[in-house]
Amino acid sequence: MTNANLYALFQQRFPKDLDAPALAVPNGETISYGGLDAMSARIAGVFSKLAIRKGDRVAVQVDKSPQAVALYLACLRIGAVYLPLNTAYTPTEVAYFLGDAEPSLLVCRPQAGQSLRDVIGDNKALHVMTMDDKGQGTLTTAADTSEPKAEIADVRPEDLAAILYTSGTTGRSKGAMLSHENLASNALALHDMWGWREGDVLIHALPIFHVHGLFVALHCALLNGSKMWFMPKFDVDQVINLLPQSTVLMGVPTFYTRLVDHPGLTRETSANMRLFVAGSAPLLEETFSAFENQTGHRILERYGMTETGMITSNPLDGDRLPATVGYPLPGVQVRIADEDGNILGTDEIGVLEVRGANVFSGYWRMPEKTASEFRKDGWFITGDVAQMSDDGRVSIVGRAKDMIISGGYNVYPKEIESVIDDLAGVTESAVIGVPHPDFGEAVVALIITDQNAQIDGAIIQSGIKDKLARFKHPKCIFVIDKLPRNTMGKVQKNILREAYAKIFN
Repeated sequence: MTNANLYALFQQRFPKDLDAPALAVPNGETISYGGLDAMSARIAGVFSKLAIRKGDRVAVQVDKSPQAVALYLACLRIGAVYLPLNTAYTPTEVAYFLGDAEPSLLVCRPQAGQSLRDVIGDNKALHVMTMDDKGQGTLTTAADTSEPKAEIADVRPEDLAAILYTSGTTGRSKGAMLSHENLASNALALHDMWGWREGDVLIHALPIFHVHGLFVALHCALLNGSKMWFMPKFDVDQVINLLPQSTVLMGVPTFYTRLVDHPGLTRETSANMRLFVAGSAPLLEETFSAFENQTGHRILERYGMTETGMITSNPLDGDRLPATVGYPLPGVQVRIADEDGNILGTDEIGVLEVRGANVFSGYWRMPEKTASEFRKDGWFITGDVAQMSDDGRVSIVGRAKDMIISGGYNVYPKEIESVIDDLAGVTESAVIGVPHPDFGEAVVALIITDQNAQIDGAIIQSGIKDKLARFKHPKCIFVIDKLPRNTMGKVQKNILREAYAKIFN
């Protein structure tokens, strides 16, 4: 049987000249494809010394660097399960993931080591190593002298490659289990649909703890043997400078709003570019139009989620329509259904459901939750409200759940409400998302306090700062007298969203 290991697929697609650049940090180091392969083999050698084997989990909360990519690839090549964690997560949040996934190794930033050890406690089964924003630390020091483990583990298509945690609507995060086949099928479909070709150069300015940067951008470039400008974070001036030396940019809508506002974004600076992709949050039609007016390029918007990778994409050749997310990827089926699973017709609004090799196998150690998210015939219920035209083009029109997408990150109100409600003097809270010109949506909290409590926004922010990642913090907090409710007593968040819709405009 053919080895289904995703790293084996990448390795087959590496350039014949392994000295070709893979990851080039602007004004910094450049790692060749051969160097990336060798580095991942040395890290795999460290894993071998630590007795980390196929199926073991490796949790990673580090800054973006070429060495962090090698760490991910090392996990793939030995068949370990990669567990990326947002660098904004607090030690308390990380402690939950470690307790749930039970990894054999945690790789963290040096400055976070002690605070994480405090929440981990006396867990002698968990190895802890470090890696800083330059890719240096105890892991890379050990790798420098380790015996390379060059072989690639034999895995089956259904074997796990990664677990990505998504915030839960009930407050408890869920670990989406993604197999080698899930990731490989999606990467191959995107590589084909987006017309990757010899000579393509990617501007990679996304984080690599998220599906967009880790799986969509990185995987496409590796499959193509392309050079990546590997930016530690999005810097609009630097992106403008790199456009003439590049062909592809993938970004969240915030990238494009900032580019549109930059005087350097012109038809001349973007003349060498062939593809601009947007995702992770809805792209405003005004941003789409402004970008086309300034560059002559129509942004290609696509749609996906942690549990499925990418589901749909506007076409490379053909109409890219604003406010739509295009057509299903090759090998992916979609349908629109009502809450009971009845299939709806053309242009009817309902919940988007999906089926294909890209769809995850379920949530880690949550069989009941997994069962509730799938129809009996195997279709995954995305929870996103959509409609589909007669030619199969999909438009996302809302979300069945209250999820907020702020700056490309998913934020679930219940998780924030639970933390705020635990603060002294708070009776109840409601968290909503409202339009924001830069982040797409901003988190806003409405607070009901005890009668004699002296609470303001600053006190709330102070109370949650060590319990929630920074991107989950409300950008505005209002203390109000009461929350609007329906006859069943449920808070009417639609009324709140309407009332506070213009606070950032």
